Amino acid sequence: MSRLLLALTSLFAIAVASTAQARVDDSSYAEPDRVRVADIGLDLRVDFENKQLRGSADLRLNWIADDARDLVLDTRDLTIEKVLGKSVEGGWHRLNWELADADPLFGSRLTIHMSRQYPIVRIRYQTSPQASGLQWLTPEMTAGKKSPFMFSQSQAIHARSWVPLQDTPSVRYTYSAHIESDPSLMVLMSADNQTDATRDGDYVFRMRQPIPSYLMAIAAGDLVFQPISERSGVWAEPATIEAAAVEFADTEKMIATTESLYGPYRWERYDMLILPPSFPYGGMENPRISFITPTVIVGDKSLVSLIAHELAHSWSGNLVTNASWNDIWLNEGFTSYVENRVVEALYGKEQSQMEDVISQHGLDLELKEMNPKWQALAMPALGTTDPDEVSSGVPYVKGAWFLQFLEQRFGREVFDPFLRGWFDSHAFQSVNSAEFVAYLHENLLPKNPKAVTEKELDAWLNQPGIPKFAKRATSERLDAVDKARQRWLDGKGVASDIKTADWITQEWVHFLEGMPETLSNAQLVELDQAFHFTGTRNGEIAQRWYPLTVRSGYFEARPAIAEFLKRIGRRKLIMPTYRALIEAGGDNLKLAREVYAEAKAGYHPITSGSVEALLAKADAAK
Repeated sequence: MSRLLLALTSLFAIAVASTAQARVDDSSYAEPDRVRVADIGLDLRVDFENKQLRGSADLRLNWIADDARDLVLDTRDLTIEKVLGKSVEGGWHRLNWELADADPLFGSRLTIHMSRQYPIVRIRYQTSPQASGLQWLTPEMTAGKKSPFMFSQSQAIHARSWVPLQDTPSVRYTYSAHIESDPSLMVLMSADNQTDATRDGDYVFRMRQPIPSYLMAIAAGDLVFQPISERSGVWAEPATIEAAAVEFADTEKMIATTESLYGPYRWERYDMLILPPSFPYGGMENPRISFITPTVIVGDKSLVSLIAHELAHSWSGNLVTNASWNDIWLNEGFTSYVENRVVEALYGKEQSQMEDVISQHGLDLELKEMNPKWQALAMPALGTTDPDEVSSGVPYVKGAWFLQFLEQRFGREVFDPFLRGWFDSHAFQSVNSAEFVAYLHENLLPKNPKAVTEKELDAWLNQPGIPKFAKRATSERLDAVDKARQRWLDGKGVASDIKTADWITQEWVHFLEGMPETLSNAQLVELDQAFHFTGTRNGEIAQRWYPLTVRSGYFEARPAIAEFLKRIGRRKLIMPTYRALIEAGGDNLKLAREVYAEAKAGYHPITSGSVEALLAKADAAK
């Protein structure tokens, strides 16, 4: 017993950074230790003409400190019109409020003053047309080209741009909403969407499970529904719905597989909304309805691991949430691990291994240019750093790798019940790394006290890079790809002779990632003639091929590069090409500027910010 207590004390010392920050979120003005939002009632009008949401938010409050009289909320670019407090007796009273000067990153602190602790506060407000968490698309920017489209992206700290609230994952709340819109458009939210709802411009929603602010979501557009199973289906524009339903036909199998490993699905329905190509991410795990990029619809289900990832968030992230963004690995690392287990169960170990090899290789490259400060899983306090800036491959890949390490040391027969117990015991809670460390010591390490050392845990949790003792993923199929590529590079065959008939996206990605920094024009022409990379509709291939052509001076690809960058707004897919163009300078930099000028209107603000940061860096270098 004394040895276990000594180890526990030592391990808590290892996680001191997380312990010191328990329940603290540098990215929010809120004071949840004094008062917490327990429920939000929205009454909003969707105004496409002015690109605004306008209406009110009723915040039901849970007062914690007896002496608290101020409610501090996060906002960004909101116009506050009026604030009222509802007394216990039912009357509404006008309240005084102050909106502080805007910080470029965190927005404006809204402080509402009260003479007593009102149970409900109503805020009448309207959003800005430039709200960072909303994107308004003209009909030309959509798949159908006939109706406008609007969608939200609240992670990490963008919910405050369309709702005044405590914009921190440490606060969970339920919500309801009454949304009015153009009756020709369907409105959906991260709530109880009715699959048979009639378009009438008047919609009501309820989210009964408590969620953090970054999971609040809304979308409006020409949307139709197609079921996959009794509890799952696809929402999409009519032009996209059939292809999406076919591509994601295995969703119910994914739900059942995850339930068999980690316990029941607790959100009733799992639907997917296929967004226009301007969506900045692969997916967003909004509860009950994940927002999904259309770029993973490639016809062979080779990229549906993204669905497995967003679904896995229903356990890791949505159910058990990081309390602040410096512990994002508790969301993304756990989710990436669960995703890989689901892929293995449904599509075989070889495919899951290929995806591990590719993700680990990508992290290796990323770490070479990353500040060591952000390479630990339990990151230090973010301070004034944008949470989006530290959202790297570390929390995803290193986090999953750490859990695989524990699985390898203890075996699945021990590790799987441990992980399920973590989800069960912390359901609908927000947690930090220190809490996971404590749970690890109490529920897993005693199963085999010699399996893992304190030094090994410290290397994973608190040190930069990947521990030298980490076991790297291997794949026989990718080894075969390596041999085929090398034979071609050595001039021992032509590209068209490589046996690629059974290759899936992961093999093509690995084939391109293993190429030298540059190739000759003749080599690029040969590859293009054999495999038709230029103009590919597969974004995973395009994001590897186009930078290679830029570095190698393969000008034949430039028209397709321009088309690709204008058509797709997913940040992960287009940033490598923008980076290559900008770093190459000269005519390539000029092309980057020209393309961005045309594409910007269709990009999400998050994507625009990333491109503009690269262009600004190029300007500064001059």
